[in-house]
Amino acid sequence: MRALIFDCDGVLADTERYGHLPAFNQTFAEFGLPVRWDEQEYGRKLAIGGGKERMASLLTPEFVAAAGLPGDPAGQAEAVAAWHRRKTAIYTAMVTAGDLPARPGIARITAQAHAAGWLLAVASTSAEPSVRAVLEHAVGPDRARDFTVLAGDVVPRKKPAPDIYLLTLDRLGLSPRQAVVVEDSHNGLAAATAAGIACVVTVNDYTAAEDFTGAAFVVDSLGEPDATPITVLANDSPARPGAYVTLADLSAVAGEDAT
Repeated sequence: MRALIFDCDGVLADTERYGHLPAFNQTFAEFGLPVRWDEQEYGRKLAIGGGKERMASLLTPEFVAAAGLPGDPAGQAEAVAAWHRRKTAIYTAMVTAGDLPARPGIARITAQAHAAGWLLAVASTSAEPSVRAVLEHAVGPDRARDFTVLAGDVVPRKKPAPDIYLLTLDRLGLSPRQAVVVEDSHNGLAAATAAGIACVVTVNDYTAAEDFTGAAFVVDSLGEPDATPITVLANDSPARPGAYVTLADLSAVAGEDAT
């Protein structure tokens, strides 16, 4: 038995630049908060796992005073939770409207893995409603029902901690050597490898310059048979990706006991 486990943002769809960033900024505007993130600042915020945690990073004494926020931790946590609920609603509406393109190869490789008897999962630090919306858009509602989805605050520590992947393995009833993770960031890679799972990386504009030492292989996308060939940026595995990543490539990086 094998499992194919996906991160969500930047892996299933191009969500960061075209979804999360404008949703954060719209939320800030609606709440009258004195902040707007540009692409460069948001790129730095991506080093922080989780949307609530990125919002909470704003809470310097100067920002709290400028925004007229409560001075106590409980009041601030309640404010951040309200911001995040609204941001999730904005983002989910964007996904439902089809505003965020699925990344190449996701639906194809998912269908092939399911047909071959692989288990499917998504392990993400994003809010579960957002993750499920992206998943349904990327693979279709019927295929999405085949996934185990673990997202948001289901673990106490977010990536780069391995908690989300350890929980996913537990839910699937598999060992680390029976799974392959598809990630797009250094934090995600670190989480997967700390859990002992082989990890394939598909970079995006925000993550292309990150350190992916330890990845099985790194590509610019999973690709499609009828599209421009992918670029293999690094490969430290038995797999030999060609014009696009195949299920055989993913099988090649799984552990020897993934039968």
